[in-house]
Amino acid sequence: MTTSPYTIRGETGDWEVVVGLEVHAQVTSNAKLFSGAATAFGAEPNTQVSLIDAAMPGMLPVPNRECIRQAVRTGMAIDAQINRWSRFDRKNYFYADLPQGYQISQLYHPIVGEGHIDISLDDKNPDAHGKRIGVERIHVEQDAGKLMHDQHPTRSYVDLNRCGVALMEIVSKPDLTSPAEAGAYLAKLRSILRYVGSCDGNMDQGSMRADVNVSVRKAGEPLGTRTETKNVNSVRFVMAVVEQEAKRQIEVIESGGKIVQETRLYDPDRNETRSMRSKEDAHDYRYFPDPDLLPLELDEAFLEECRASLPELPDAKRRRYEAQGITPYAASVLTAEVEAARWFDALLEAGAAPVAAANWTTSELFGALNRTGKDIETSPVSPAQAAELLGLVADGTLSNTLAKQVFEIMLETGQGAAAIVEEKGLKQTSDTGEIERVIAEVMAANAEKVAEYRGGKDKLFGFFVGQTMKAMGGKANPGVVNDVLKKALS
Repeated sequence: MTTSPYTIRGETGDWEVVVGLEVHAQVTSNAKLFSGAATAFGAEPNTQVSLIDAAMPGMLPVPNRECIRQAVRTGMAIDAQINRWSRFDRKNYFYADLPQGYQISQLYHPIVGEGHIDISLDDKNPDAHGKRIGVERIHVEQDAGKLMHDQHPTRSYVDLNRCGVALMEIVSKPDLTSPAEAGAYLAKLRSILRYVGSCDGNMDQGSMRADVNVSVRKAGEPLGTRTETKNVNSVRFVMAVVEQEAKRQIEVIESGGKIVQETRLYDPDRNETRSMRSKEDAHDYRYFPDPDLLPLELDEAFLEECRASLPELPDAKRRRYEAQGITPYAASVLTAEVEAARWFDALLEAGAAPVAAANWTTSELFGALNRTGKDIETSPVSPAQAAELLGLVADGTLSNTLAKQVFEIMLETGQGAAAIVEEKGLKQTSDTGEIERVIAEVMAANAEKVAEYRGGKDKLFGFFVGQTMKAMGGKANPGVVNDVLKKALS
């Protein structure tokens, strides 16, 4: 990074923050990892549970090929090592929402090895001000069910709909050093997953959540004792956890205490983390190879199929846009969300000029969608309609001012730009005679300002342009107005 290192000032000086994220991303699949039960969000409790999920005797798991394929594609998208041989392990612990008494996961031999994700804190110059964050591994595992404590005053209920749902656990290296970097990493990872289609990234629905590992140290010292804050479900909350947990740890250490390796929860209402339990180590879970599952062995044909199915990823798309003359900032905005990038690509395919299209999309379209509470997928204006509007500006039929009027009507009615121009008579005029006549009237009505302009107040030129455009209802060609005004005023 070209920016200064992030530190927190304590009573004993500056402290560095060290962060690692373990992101659990629900794999996009119609069925669970080891059963054929459905995975749709929002179903009635316990309506998507197979005999395997409920751990009935004699039920054997069978890996879902699609879940494995999505994990491999995700690994390829972050330039990670794909392990042709991997193995499932049993992670033993007892909880009411885990009928088997163990979770099928991968510890010793994950399906994806080391990779990386490039982040930037500067959208205006992402390549120059970027940082590479290492990814240690991606392993595939099954999710647990859900305990429901608010259904009865004295009882808790169990919903097993999520039990057995396929998760990718994406483990970063401790390369993150600030709340902003942690937020940028999580946002970039979410973007990549959504481009690939391996996870929908809906953090509010629990299909993507992060365990946030935080420790602090003085510059040059070894890594401190870390805590893990579980199941944080938004980018903003992850950033808040890093900041608040780092401050808490510094206060504990500077007051003479010691940081305990533990699992914590984040309370967004109070903006604080709270202790849940002491943090377990791997040996506490008594991991061993799952005897019901053979190791996964991937052949070259399967890997090539996965590789060929990958789309253009955000960084490659951003650089392609920049090569077409679009600013790095606009390119970053357009590629941050896959839906916006697809919409913009369709706009370019419809014939819109790249730079004009990018400027219009990031300002006029995104502004209107934000104002009306819509997203790009529910935009009342299609890429083809937008291309038609921009084409009318490019060929001189519409001025930028008229184009804004037409766009507002398009938003309200869904009509095409050309039809609106014809119906409302909004076509721009370049009729020199008409423009000369209006300018003469404007000058006659503002004789004192004409004298001031001719006396050296050049800034009044903009006043005369504005008055002329106003008198002509915004329909005059600005270029022609400027040319005629210069001659008339001189």
